[in-house]
Amino acid sequence: MTAETKPTVLVIDDETGILESLRILLKNEGFMPVIANGGKQALEQLADLRPDIILSDVRMPNVGGVQVLSAARALDPEMPVILMTAQATLQSAMQAVNEGAFYYIQKPFRNDELLAILRRAAEHRTLRVENRSLRQEITRRERTASGRPAGTSKCWLDVVRLAEVVAPTDSTILIQGESGTGKEIIARYIHQLSQRSEGQFLSINCGALPESLLESELFGHVKGSFTGAVKDKSGLFTAAAGGTFFLDEIGETTSATQVKLLRVLQHREVIPVGATDAQPIDVRLLAATNRDLEEEIKRGNFRIDLFYRLNVIAIHLPPLRERRDDIPVLIDLFLHRSAEARNEPVKHVSPDALDVLKNFAWPGNVRELENALERAVILTTGDVIDVAVLPERLTQRRVEPLISERPALNPTLDAIERAYIMWVLQSEGGNKTRAAEVLGIDPSTLYRKLSRFEVEA
Repeated sequence: MTAETKPTVLVIDDETGILESLRILLKNEGFMPVIANGGKQALEQLADLRPDIILSDVRMPNVGGVQVLSAARALDPEMPVILMTAQATLQSAMQAVNEGAFYYIQKPFRNDELLAILRRAAEHRTLRVENRSLRQEITRRERTASGRPAGTSKCWLDVVRLAEVVAPTDSTILIQGESGTGKEIIARYIHQLSQRSEGQFLSINCGALPESLLESELFGHVKGSFTGAVKDKSGLFTAAAGGTFFLDEIGETTSATQVKLLRVLQHREVIPVGATDAQPIDVRLLAATNRDLEEEIKRGNFRIDLFYRLNVIAIHLPPLRERRDDIPVLIDLFLHRSAEARNEPVKHVSPDALDVLKNFAWPGNVRELENALERAVILTTGDVIDVAVLPERLTQRRVEPLISERPALNPTLDAIERAYIMWVLQSEGGNKTRAAEVLGIDPSTLYRKLSRFEVEA
């Protein structure tokens, strides 16, 4: 909300006459009122509407004002909620304030009194939004300056903190995660913080080269060892001396290459293709894969002894769908990076486009998000990226399966509860009120659970 826009006020009451009177009053005074006949209807509107202010009666059938307040706080802790009641008591006022109400006003009230409270709430909302934007910008600049991988979700910060703890050691690290989750970014970050940061960071994608060429690139070769080997060549293990060598997609290597990699890890030496003498190396090894190596071991595709040598320290990167809170941070980072590269003003994403980007499953993870934004920047002529320039696949509804291909062997009680709640929500077409009825819980309880599970309410 900016100074130029009209603040949206969700007005909730179970008396039609009061609703109509408030609608006319607020519209005439520069607000944009939206009417909800009772708390139940308000909860159904709340998530999609995301009003700037809520003005709600306390006593209503089925869903009261305090329940609306709880749901609003779960959706957006900074949303001001003003409660109205004809039966005010000190106890009820204290409860409302403790629950997080912005103000508690007794009916009947004077119009000028209500309008003054609403204007203060609008100023409060604007100030909070501006402060949040400023904090995000400061955070972005700090992270960009420090080189810390962008993200604020708990699961991502856990990954970054683990990387920071293990970086100063010289241990081998296995980074696992789906394609596009940022495995190389984490590897480079570890190198940055390591005692080898003054040395080179070299990387190779093991799945991008045929076996014979990959071995030559890794270990080097001597003149005449194969057709085209017209002179001796050092491999990347040797070239990375004093630094870090990153083996991306190590799960794509053949059994023969795996045997040679095992020797490197065991003896810290390489034998170039066609040579007989070993050459010592001084390099830290980081490896990454999007495959489940333990499953590949069962299938006979990966050596168990190499796995144990690689898996000294394991870092698991979460897919983007499990860190949706990071999507706005990543969008901001990519749009600033694009603007700098093009020497153009920074483009911004419209609220509708942001909703689409946050709700998409992102099977290609962070890389797919970056590519989608690059496309959107190119197709956008103005300063605001809207839904129309986003790839069509993003706007097509997808239903994520309740059970994954590789479910946890021993799911936690939280995981089971989350799965059941999501299944009921899906069965009820996303209607939170009906889902709460099926679950046998209060709607405000459902909103709190969704907030705890980091699911967009």
